[in-house]
Amino acid sequence: MSATRTQLRLNPIMCVAHGLCAELFPERITLDDWGYPMIDPTPIPPELEEHARRATDACPTLALLLERERSR
Repeated sequence: MSATRTQLRLNPIMCVAHGLCAELFPERITLDDWGYPMIDPTPIPPELEEHARRATDACPTLALLLERERSR
């Protein structure tokens, strides 16, 4: 039986440091000294997926992506 892992990915080229993602999902996203997001690379637990989705949906430059990956 395989499980699904959900992770946040950031496209640093598209990001312009609005910081909205860190406001919406502080459990996994912090900002560096210049205001760019630093993403916790651990998989997102199911109880936090809605928060992660809200942060990715709110990204004005579409730099944040929520990926689902099937593990074997």
